[in-house]
Amino acid sequence: MQAPVIVMNTGAGERQIGKQAQISNITAAKTVADIIRSCLGPKAMLKMLLDPMGGIVLTNDGHAILREIEVAHPAAKSMIELSRTQDEEVGDGTTTVIILAGEMLAQALPQLERRIHPVVIIQAYKKALADALAIVEEISLPVDISNDRQMIALINSCIGTKTISRNADLMCSLALNAVRIVAQDASFFSNATTSSSTPTTNGTTPKKPQEIDLKRYARIEKIPGGEIEDCRVLDGVMLNKDITHASMRRKITNPRIILLDCSLEYKKGESQTNIEITNEESWERILQIEEEQVKKMCDAILAHKPDLVITEKGVSDLAQHHFVKAGVTAIRRVRKTDNNRIARAVGATVVNRVDDLVASDVGTQCGLFEISKIGDEYFTFLTKCKNPKACTILLRGPSKDILNEIERNLHDAMAVARNVMFEPAVSPGGGALRWP
Repeated sequence: MQAPVIVMNTGAGERQIGKQAQISNITAAKTVADIIRSCLGPKAMLKMLLDPMGGIVLTNDGHAILREIEVAHPAAKSMIELSRTQDEEVGDGTTTVIILAGEMLAQALPQLERRIHPVVIIQAYKKALADALAIVEEISLPVDISNDRQMIALINSCIGTKTISRNADLMCSLALNAVRIVAQDASFFSNATTSSSTPTTNGTTPKKPQEIDLKRYARIEKIPGGEIEDCRVLDGVMLNKDITHASMRRKITNPRIILLDCSLEYKKGESQTNIEITNEESWERILQIEEEQVKKMCDAILAHKPDLVITEKGVSDLAQHHFVKAGVTAIRRVRKTDNNRIARAVGATVVNRVDDLVASDVGTQCGLFEISKIGDEYFTFLTKCKNPKACTILLRGPSKDILNEIERNLHDAMAVARNVMFEPAVSPGGGALRWP
């Protein structure tokens, strides 16, 4: 089915005021809530939509559905914005928050018919919110973030109604491991020695993390094919890249890694450049200068004895030749986001000029560099890192649409694990709250 288009305008030039506008707003909110009502609960059904590009969206995630809907009513747009905010701040509960908001507005309609002013109704809702928060604070239970069993049970409550519920244990473990790898403790921000924030199992309570940047340092790679049970979290980074030269090594143990943000090619003019040549020697000298420039850059890199060079720009054929002679593997045109994750995982520093390279910029915390073929494509693996603060979550599944839904569900699970790390307390939910 195509993404529904909800148009709730009041006609050209017509303006609604008073009770008519209030009823219109409540009707619009209830209509949005009714769209995704069947996506909630253990018997939730998936919805199949067509996105603007003609692709298929197969999901029961409230935010994923509502962002594909076009609305022309301001109240309906506010409901969709509510879902977006819930997804960014909490990660889970996007369907619940819309249905709950729609029901609360529906309960306000009888009060409006009794001629109770909307300000009075809002004050009552605010008082109910304050009471609810006080009760939640009172009955909340502390969570030991170092207890794997307790954390997995908590994350499982998030994905119990989603597509990946059949593989709940696996997905909860993936989400928990990814969050623990990415977590940075306070010592990292105080310029002290960075200690591992992975919770221990010896009974000691770990420190609360200062930062958990899942968007930047926990990347999800989806590869169609294989079984869902093949999904795993890599203690390092995976790239969809191959080596630049066939003679370069495809597997290196404990590699020394240099990360660059510059091209290993002869420098070209910033603007259009014209050169007039009067003899053949000048032409040969120009070519020689280009070769000398590339060789100088390669020598500056090879002086630090690297095993692997990764750059965000290009690598010329001459530079590849020098690297092959020195036994160095090169990978080119890596995305900046991937380069930053590699730097954090292997302990390297991204350098903008080869002349600025120092010994401390070389990454030495990677245990294994390997290029493997999965399906029809080659992938670069930088794994077995000593203290990785970035990771890649490798997802396998039967189809691209299923993998997209698994990614959305896993995002919710990781968001729940992240929030519990920051605030290690949880309250019973799902109808478990009662007045004392």
